Amino acid sequence: LQQFSDTGSKKEHVKITSQAKPGFLERLSETSGGMLVGLVAFLLSFYLLFTNEGRALRTAKSLDEGLSLVVPLGSIQAVSQENEGRLVHLAGPLSTSKPLFDPSYGLSIHAVKLKRNVEMYQWVEYEDSKEYEENGEIKKETKYTYNTEWKSEVVNSRNFDREIGHKNPSAMAVESFTAVSPNVQVGSFVLSKGLVDKIDDFKQLSLSNLEDPHADVTRTGDYFYHSENPRRPEVGDLRVSFFYAGLSGYNPHLGSADKVTVVARQRGDQLIPYHTKSGDVLQILYPGDLSVEEVFQKEHESNTMKTWALRAAGWLAMFVGISLMTRIIYTLVDWFPVVRDLVNVGLKAFAFCVASSLSLLTISVGWFFYRPLWALLIGLLSMVPIVIARSRVQPKKHQ
Repeated sequence: LQQFSDTGSKKEHVKITSQAKPGFLERLSETSGGMLVGLVAFLLSFYLLFTNEGRALRTAKSLDEGLSLVVPLGSIQAVSQENEGRLVHLAGPLSTSKPLFDPSYGLSIHAVKLKRNVEMYQWVEYEDSKEYEENGEIKKETKYTYNTEWKSEVVNSRNFDREIGHKNPSAMAVESFTAVSPNVQVGSFVLSKGLVDKIDDFKQLSLSNLEDPHADVTRTGDYFYHSENPRRPEVGDLRVSFFYAGLSGYNPHLGSADKVTVVARQRGDQLIPYHTKSGDVLQILYPGDLSVEEVFQKEHESNTMKTWALRAAGWLAMFVGISLMTRIIYTLVDWFPVVRDLVNVGLKAFAFCVASSLSLLTISVGWFFYRPLWALLIGLLSMVPIVIARSRVQPKKHQ
């Protein structure tokens, strides 16, 4: 059953849907499906946690190996055959052989990358839902709000709850794209594709020095507008902005070329990936002029952040998995409000303790092949949540 209610504005309406409260068998069936999803999440968490520790330790060993072997180059203008095949460190300004063009808008720049970003003025739908129980039925009240906004992707209005009055075009007349210089150098050395990919610090390009490229295009601020009135755009109007990364050569409006620091393997005048004995690959690029020590410190910090992020993701997957697998107990006592609330708190505490213990235990197994003593210490630490939980249960039994 559906009910509609207009709020007096064409940009907003409310829809109410009703359905009978699910019976015990139906809720039990839904819980069984959730248990299967929980089991998958539970098993995946072990894989994620275990492989993450091996990856983190392998990366750390590779970075230490790289730091012990890297050769700082005295000059970037000459290619020395003595360093052929070795891991080298160099820093200097970027240079490219040719400027990047966008002939459609009469724009060119000496840079590693030039990005044209096209946005279309479109309708966007927002949903705000709330559920409540009334007369033995579960009702869902959904408020739909429609706003017009600039969006880089086409918003499919066919998926809107109410498309009439909020219809978007199905495609953009002008497309976004990113141009990349085919030859990027630091001094006499040519950067590999992997190193060029790391130059991604995009900055918006000022269009104040450019003229309007066409009669139907208007420049306002740092945008080209395909619109009759940029101050009052209509749905389907376009605006175009430009971004660049890795300025090369001197630009009278933007200044000197961007400097980068690179650590990679020298092969002739090419800078390519370096394969370490630990099985990892080193090809590092950072903006600015950094010393060898600063580069490897940043890489260690990045490795640490990634490791902890994946540990948190693994623990969360395990916690959610255990919660879903034990949800059936909550469903069985759902008819008794007081018992239901106590069971819910108990199940959450159980999931938290078990997820914490198993996560630490999995991490310790991952460390066992590399650092056995640390693995033993973490393994002992994994017992702490269970010991704390049991110690709290004992006093309650005595009471």
